[in-house]
Amino acid sequence: MNATAASGPGMFTALPRQPADALLAVIGMHRADPRLDKIDVGVGVYRDETGATPVMRSVKAAERRLLAEQDSKSYLGAEGDQRFTDLLASIALGSERADDPRVTGIQTPGGTGALRLAAELIARTGRSPTVWVGTPTWPNHAPIFQAAGLTVRTTPYFDVVSADIDFDAMIDGLAQAKDGDVVLLHGCCHNPTGTTLSADQWRILAPIMVTRGLIPLIDLAYQGLGQGLEEDAAGARSLLAAVPEALIAYSCDKNFALYRERVGALWVQSSSAAVAVPVRENLLALARSLWSMPPDHGAAVVRLILEDELLTNDWCLELSGMRRRINDLRLLLGAVHPALAPIAHQEGLFALLPITPDDAAALRTDHGIYLPNSGRINVAGLNHGTVGRFADALALYLKG
Repeated sequence: MNATAASGPGMFTALPRQPADALLAVIGMHRADPRLDKIDVGVGVYRDETGATPVMRSVKAAERRLLAEQDSKSYLGAEGDQRFTDLLASIALGSERADDPRVTGIQTPGGTGALRLAAELIARTGRSPTVWVGTPTWPNHAPIFQAAGLTVRTTPYFDVVSADIDFDAMIDGLAQAKDGDVVLLHGCCHNPTGTTLSADQWRILAPIMVTRGLIPLIDLAYQGLGQGLEEDAAGARSLLAAVPEALIAYSCDKNFALYRERVGALWVQSSSAAVAVPVRENLLALARSLWSMPPDHGAAVVRLILEDELLTNDWCLELSGMRRRINDLRLLLGAVHPALAPIAHQEGLFALLPITPDDAAALRTDHGIYLPNSGRINVAGLNHGTVGRFADALALYLKG
């Protein structure tokens, strides 16, 4: 039977071209560069002193146990591994909040899945809230919310001159937010600036959110890579204790080094235990339509680690080593030039260099140092052997 060609243009001919992902372009350029001394500080993954992104010891141990003991690959349901989500809640939210009947959570495909599920839940409320995002932020934040049909507006967050949070400008910007609007907050280790709200700033923010009726959406993607597991969650926990409603998107990609396994969770804090029931029902319905059921392997690994005290202790030990390495590199960078001094006091994988897009292009072309035009670097892409060459090349483009 011969197919008859339809008349007129095809379904997909009107699709607009999309701009190339800037970071993926940098990855491609780095891969094609034959120079043996090239440096990649663009890709946002933890790297050890050899440049590898290793599988953690506790993860390998949990995987061996899964291989030996797992007796089924059957579906778990739209909520995923609920035991994983409950155990992780104690790490992220603290035991008091994890046991709060107003809080409900489910497993998601990574932190990105958690953010998208949060966006869809917000959109389903029918209140048409605006999502307020500080600038700069992770480039995928706004597209995630916009894809769910939400309006995104920005407030100042980072002051380039001081290389620190412009908290007064942030609060002034939020004065335009209306009751029921959502405010995206980085829980710790801000991407891309490496800055983190201080305890005092979290405390100041809380009554403003309550009085104005604003809903925090906390993106907690790097817990343990700043000051420590408890310290990195302290600000978010203090805000959760103050506000009636909140959403918390979590990623295990970085602190468990489970990048490709896509392990995350979303928790929603409701105004009452009764409201938490329809919230959960809607989370499950949305998850079913978005991905049906999340991938199991990575979440099962995290669950096994958190169920076993020895594995938990080993995970914490290795995570502490990762954090120390990052902070050591920050101290080295902060000492080489006055313009880089703030990096020593920032936290997490990322820092935002005070350079122009032309400077970034020159670093790639002339020095084999690969970073996006924004000037955001992954500090863990350096090691003690390359930080000197990196600093020497960068100094050519720094002012002061």
